[in-house]
Amino acid sequence: MRALITGITGFAGSHLADYLLAEQPDVEIFGTRRWRSRTENIEHLDGKVELQECDLRDAAAVQSVVAEVRPDLIFHLAAQSYVPASWRAPSETLTTNLLGQTNLFEAVRVLQLDPVIQIAGSSEEYGLVLPDEVPIKETNPLRPLSPYAVSKVGQDLLAYQYFKSYGLKSIRTRGFNHTGPRRGEVFVVSNFAKQIASIEMGLQEAVIRVGNLDAQRDFTDVRDMVRAYWLAVTKATPGEVYNLASGRAVTIRELLDQLLALSDAEIEVQVDPERLRPSDVEILLGDSSKFQTETGWEPAIPLAQTLEDTLDFWRQKLS
Repeated sequence: MRALITGITGFAGSHLADYLLAEQPDVEIFGTRRWRSRTENIEHLDGKVELQECDLRDAAAVQSVVAEVRPDLIFHLAAQSYVPASWRAPSETLTTNLLGQTNLFEAVRVLQLDPVIQIAGSSEEYGLVLPDEVPIKETNPLRPLSPYAVSKVGQDLLAYQYFKSYGLKSIRTRGFNHTGPRRGEVFVVSNFAKQIASIEMGLQEAVIRVGNLDAQRDFTDVRDMVRAYWLAVTKATPGEVYNLASGRAVTIRELLDQLLALSDAEIEVQVDPERLRPSDVEILLGDSSKFQTETGWEPAIPLAQTLEDTLDFWRQKLS
């Protein structure tokens, strides 16, 4: 069996490759990367996966890769995935995320292949969630509140359309927040952890800068999340959409407090206006019972372990 991971050099992509190598030895792994992609997340995979240079916005390049790999499974993870960046570059976010997926689907369609395709959506698609709508089910209205969220709604609906129009076996997963080692430093848990590690090593003054600490989020460890991706392509139903979530919401303030408790350093907390968004989602709490019923998945790694592993990752990286 041959699996193609778009965005293998990224956070979830590299962990997915780790999972497949450890738990699914019969799967041959291919991954796409742009020529300028940073590769530190997959340096340990050298010789274990086959990399294909490809910008997903280039239709000819995408078709060439898909024709060469002829995958049985496609995990489409590549995206511009940072919400604040989508405010600064909305056109680039929409182009990267929507055009990239369109090119991938068209390559599969034109080549008349029949892979199962997992589309990594986001809980940000739900956007404005009313108090009586939590925990959020897949049937909840989509009210996106950022250009990134709009792009993900587009990817979600495009996958549905290609399933209905052409029979592409797309499976849409709406992943709620996931974090862990290797997460980009711009994302909240990783950012806090890097700042704490930097303070411990004397690389930063003993002040941690934060944004909105009152937002509530549903966090899953990335290692549990990529296991869900595998179950999605092997046990879930093509054409369907599934929430992937822990079913527990914590405030960003609680996450910060737990991380600070893992350090002996005396650290002051300051709100940085630059870290506040034009509009923010107050609560994202997911109901993943549909996916759990069909696949048997449930998160196994406690949040405390995720936070500790993330902080240790940054301590090691900065040392």
